[in-house]
Amino acid sequence: MSLQGAAGVEELIFYVNGRKIIEKNADPEQMLLSYLRKRLRLTGTKYGCGGGGCGACTVMISTYEPTSKKIRHYSANACLLPICSLYGAAVTTVEGIGSTKTRVHPVQERLAKCHGSQCGFCTPGMVMSIYTLLRNHPEPTSEQMIAALAGNLCRCTGYRPILDACKTFCKESVCCQRKANGKCCLDQEDYLFDKEEKVSTRLFSTDEFQPLDPTQELIFPPELMRMAENPPKRTLVFHGERMTWISPVSLDELLDLKAAHPNAPLVVGNTSVGPEMKFRGIFHPIVIAPARIPDLNVVKCMDDGLTLGAACTLSLVKDILTNAISESPEEKTKVFCAVLQQLRTLGGEQIRNIASLGGNIISRKSTSDLNPILAASNCVLNLASRGGKRQIPLSDIFADGVGNNTIMPEEILVSVHIPHSRKGEYVSAFRQAPRRENALPITNAGMRVLFEDGTDIIKDLSIFYGGAVLTTMCAKQTCWTLIGRHWNEQMLDEACKLVLKEIAVPGSASGEKVDYKKTLIVSFFYRFFLEVLQSLKKMDPCHYLGIPMEYRSVLQDFQTKMPQSIQIYQDVKPSQSPQDPVGRPIMHQSGIKHATGEAVYIDDLPSVDGELFLAVVTSSRAHAKIVSIDTSEALKGPGVFDIITAQDVPNTNEFYYSNDPEIVFARNKVICVGQIVCAVVADSDVHAKQAAAKVKIEYEVLEPVILTIEGRFALGDRNTSTWRLRVCLLFQKERIKKWMCMCQRSIQQLFRTSRAVRLILSRGDDMLITGGRHPFIGKYKVGFMNDGRIRAVDAKYYINGGCTPDESVLVAEVSLLKMDNAYKIPNLRCWAYACKTNLPSNTAFRGFGFPQSALVTETWITGVADKTGLSPEKIREINMYKEDEQTHFKQKLDPQNLIRCWNECMKKSAYHSRKTVVSEFNKQNYWKKKGIAIVPMKFPFGLGTRYLSQAAALVHIYTDGSVLLTHGGIEMGQGIHTKMIQVASRELNIPMSCIHFCETSTTTVPNACASAGSAGTDVNGMAVKDACQTLLKRLQPIINKNPKGTWNDWVKEAFEQSVSLSATGYFRGYNENMDWEKGEGQPFTYFLYGAACSEVEINCLTGDHKNLRTDIVMDIGCSINPAVDIGQIEGAFVQGIGLYTMEELKYSPEGVLYTRGPDQYKIPAVCDIPEQFSVSLLSSSQNPYAIYASKGIGEAGLFLGCSVFFALRDAITSVRNERGLKKTFALNSPLTAEQIRAGCADDFTEMMTNDESASSAPRAISV
Repeated sequence: MSLQGAAGVEELIFYVNGRKIIEKNADPEQMLLSYLRKRLRLTGTKYGCGGGGCGACTVMISTYEPTSKKIRHYSANACLLPICSLYGAAVTTVEGIGSTKTRVHPVQERLAKCHGSQCGFCTPGMVMSIYTLLRNHPEPTSEQMIAALAGNLCRCTGYRPILDACKTFCKESVCCQRKANGKCCLDQEDYLFDKEEKVSTRLFSTDEFQPLDPTQELIFPPELMRMAENPPKRTLVFHGERMTWISPVSLDELLDLKAAHPNAPLVVGNTSVGPEMKFRGIFHPIVIAPARIPDLNVVKCMDDGLTLGAACTLSLVKDILTNAISESPEEKTKVFCAVLQQLRTLGGEQIRNIASLGGNIISRKSTSDLNPILAASNCVLNLASRGGKRQIPLSDIFADGVGNNTIMPEEILVSVHIPHSRKGEYVSAFRQAPRRENALPITNAGMRVLFEDGTDIIKDLSIFYGGAVLTTMCAKQTCWTLIGRHWNEQMLDEACKLVLKEIAVPGSASGEKVDYKKTLIVSFFYRFFLEVLQSLKKMDPCHYLGIPMEYRSVLQDFQTKMPQSIQIYQDVKPSQSPQDPVGRPIMHQSGIKHATGEAVYIDDLPSVDGELFLAVVTSSRAHAKIVSIDTSEALKGPGVFDIITAQDVPNTNEFYYSNDPEIVFARNKVICVGQIVCAVVADSDVHAKQAAAKVKIEYEVLEPVILTIEGRFALGDRNTSTWRLRVCLLFQKERIKKWMCMCQRSIQQLFRTSRAVRLILSRGDDMLITGGRHPFIGKYKVGFMNDGRIRAVDAKYYINGGCTPDESVLVAEVSLLKMDNAYKIPNLRCWAYACKTNLPSNTAFRGFGFPQSALVTETWITGVADKTGLSPEKIREINMYKEDEQTHFKQKLDPQNLIRCWNECMKKSAYHSRKTVVSEFNKQNYWKKKGIAIVPMKFPFGLGTRYLSQAAALVHIYTDGSVLLTHGGIEMGQGIHTKMIQVASRELNIPMSCIHFCETSTTTVPNACASAGSAGTDVNGMAVKDACQTLLKRLQPIINKNPKGTWNDWVKEAFEQSVSLSATGYFRGYNENMDWEKGEGQPFTYFLYGAACSEVEINCLTGDHKNLRTDIVMDIGCSINPAVDIGQIEGAFVQGIGLYTMEELKYSPEGVLYTRGPDQYKIPAVCDIPEQFSVSLLSSSQNPYAIYASKGIGEAGLFLGCSVFFALRDAITSVRNERGLKKTFALNSPLTAEQIRAGCADDFTEMMTNDESASSAPRAISV
């Protein structure tokens, strides 16, 4: 069928939140996300990454299956779903399940009341993932709940409170029930509690929750049922501005279309074609959508296996295989089990729900987890074209290792046959990824062996690898050579040598070194070797010995389990008024609106009349002269209004953040890849970005000045992104707020056009343009005694500042002041150098230099332990501050609470007994090891100078008794507004319900200082307190005259007496100073203390690890809001896990950032948090310097994530000691799987040193 022969343009009919949508001009390029946000104004669904990697845009899709008479509900990423694919579907967004105006849904309510929301940007996506699961399983298991959230990322909370909300829906007890009485072990251990203190472990009450009632949900539209029962028998065609979408209904029509348009891709879930179009600029004028064709959705159970239609989703395949495994003999299901194993970690639920089996195969991507195992298992592809039908083995399309043209362009993959396994056949699949779940693999493999009947002689062998090369590759020469060999050690040795010789691994843009990938290649085969040996023993214990007991644990992959957690804090005194909220776990004031999607972020603001959109054009060179900028083609684009360059900027083309100017638009030369050269203004975001891609810039590369630093310890760059997008919206008003440097570009256009301008940075542009945390290289010399006492330290830090100074010098200063962490160093010399590089300018991020310099300190602490033979915790105890002492800059400190935190953490974690258990485990397991570490922390609080910590507030009392409060602090999710309302409630002695907050604005509070350094609550709380006390002082005479009156009585009387009911409050700031010439001063007001103990388990064959348990004790003074503060500690800790073990920015040698989104840059997910997670707030702690004796908590907890780093080091040390590797070894941060595997040196890593191809230079550099 030709395009001209297809039916006319159709109306697109679907439902959103029960409302019928008829779209007469459906554009195939428009995704559901932009349609919801821009056309329907449903902004609760968020744009996080645009590639299906973060889950912020999760919605529920419902369809009716007429054959089974069932409604199918599934979660999906709205950013990947073309609206044209939704014909006959019902879409439910977060607004559709509940709101504050109607009824808040139990999922929304519980997520908010369990404190599962901080910044709130990811919350609607979390809500929809949970909601969809509950629509299918009203009483889910904890495993189902964990799986449902695998595709959702959260940067703030650390996931624990989100999972607490999830647990309230699970049917089975989530308690470990280790005690005889069935109560949780954490609740029963006496050592967790100080019997003299009244403590609490409840941050929320389940009694407040409304029950889940499935009968109250939106019904599936009856009209869509009728449409499904009587579907249109014609091809659907939708024409867009540039693309045509064709959806045929029969295989014959599809074959005609494919013959007419052989290059048109087939799209079912759009999980491959969509990202290619968005991120790689690949354009397809015609797209064919075959999902409605019955032949492509077939499911047949046959005598020799299963035949599954190519359009079957991966979730459906997963369910079919699960059922087949439960109903068939074990001997027949080994292939099914191996495929199912890969499906469990392939993407998140949202991806599996829409991605198709056929698409995964036909894309032939090296990162496919399915292709290696399907090819190794002799799966057969059923193909069709106008020329007829044929069958080919899947392995044929990877026969030459380059993804050849075995399948012709006009051919269609109709179905896939997955065979039963046979007697004497063993099948396994393996993968290693930067993150265990929802991550593309570094390397994967599928392996199958068939033995001669009753023997261990190889009759047939298949080995396929993916990830390591350009496409799935078969080690066919290795397999042919090994046929006829016995399955023994001699065969293993030969196989490893053969496969290393045969599989040529190039360097990759993902940055993993060749030797790591090749190590995985042989490690996977060794794992397969062990599995088969053990299976042979089960088959015939008399003839086969199996494998040693200490090897068996490696046969089990790490599994994600529902974490067990406990939070301990000091309860309020019995004498405290019930109305007084200070010290109580109060829900975040915006929590409910976060969960309902009603919280408004900048890009949620509706468009104004005549609004324009800005798209930036960035440099593709790191250090070059701009020869010319050609904008002619861009200006011809549809909707293009103007293009702004440096020549269009009035005055100086620069702005000042610190003493040094920052450039608005590059002029004459560029100094990093990602520097903004010019900007396109158009009538839509899409048109602006299309035009920006057409701007041509000619460069003349400049020779760089190269300075090489040889480092002893390196800590890499981290992206500062909170996974909320950076958005700027500027209006023509008298006051224009500056929002970061990007807004400067919008300001220029605002004045040129007198029209509102909106700038939305995509996730990729955000990460490319904006800097991250400063990478450090630390060099040190340490003098110490044999008993572990440290006498002198000489340390130097080289800090990668990027291409402009930004805050690099200040970060350098803070790193020097805080580098001692918790230790008394009698003689110290330390230097910090801010280095200029041709990379985006690095900037402030949580911890501000302390996480880097303190990690270097803890590294040389463990180095001293290695040299002396003492344990690291012993070295830490010996050198810790112990009594009233002075820091290296001569500021006094009282370390009493530091010692208390250390001792309590030791006790609560049962450190010594667990260390013995860890040691015993390591003796009994060769390929898996555990490690445990405990780390103290001293975190100085202060901004270094008084004027930076001043603050103001404005409080109004209205005649109805209500109070309106505003202050200069910025709410970033840390709960500052909630705490300020708590402060006002206490001071005015009125309920929190009477107090309302007005958004932060320079209209009400001018000259506000930055909300930074964890100081927001401290300084703004003082200002709010001052304003409230001023008002109360004015009301006091009236109260004295009528002591039995009510608040409303007093306010009314004050008004009638013309008493002012409005007051400003002010706090001058902390008296802090530092004399850098003398190297002494009082740069900090007080100190926070803490300690964390973490236990991990590593897989020595792959470098994978599992975080088993973490216990944290923190001194934060008297907590104003324990729920918020514990949430800050947990969120910071998990962010620290990412910093120290996962998150890695990778650049090309030319300075191009490769890791531009969640597909490449992995932050912690649900699978990464500890299985047991305990946080205790130190009781009876007072802080005379801050509001209500509290302490600023936002940043400190991040450093404690390094306890996982050192637990991993402990495990690696155990491996090396066991293998006689006494040589000192270095581990850099992040301690990724690659480093862990390299540290666990063995015969397989030794093979790499003798393999010339493994030493080739990588195509990516970690910074």
